[in-house]
Amino acid sequence: MERPYVALGDTLEVYLADANVLYSRVLRDYLLYAMRARLISVTWSQGILDEMAEHLMANRPGFTQQSADRLVRAMTVTFPRAQRDPGPGHFALLDGIGLPDEDDRHVIAAAIAAQASFICTHNAGDFPPDVLAQFGLAVVTPDELLTRLIRKHKPSMLWVHRTHVASLAGATDDTTIAALRKADAPLTADLLAQVLASGE
Repeated sequence: MERPYVALGDTLEVYLADANVLYSRVLRDYLLYAMRARLISVTWSQGILDEMAEHLMANRPGFTQQSADRLVRAMTVTFPRAQRDPGPGHFALLDGIGLPDEDDRHVIAAAIAAQASFICTHNAGDFPPDVLAQFGLAVVTPDELLTRLIRKHKPSMLWVHRTHVASLAGATDDTTIAALRKADAPLTADLLAQVLASGE
């Protein structure tokens, strides 16, 4: 299936992907392939990549430092402009602002550095809307984002899905839908199942 594109003149929304989203193979692939199809722009920071790699090595048997290095290298080589590391000035903007989880301070700083419009994360409750609004930011879960993309860009998201399936040994439509449910994206799984069943 030929990769579809949106019009080159379209302005792409910028999403800062949190480590807990990039941790999941299926969510990571869907977001990155959506970026290849020019549906959205996805960014991250070195700190987010380090956190992703740390949790993969801790929780995935056989996922070694070498595995992490290969994954990070593939992401940064394929998308060389996706990494946006915050500087002292970005952190300074957050001085005096309390957060539910202080470890997430670097995520907001990275989103500011990337001039993102959204932080894509599973932990929406850790990013108070009133704090994000000060920086023109909002939070969205990967399930919300992917269902939005499927509804708006169905042919392109079918390409995203099929490219993910083809890239993973033994993957099928059914195993991918199951993986989406396991990755806490049930609405995406339901919508994708409907689209595939319809044959559109």
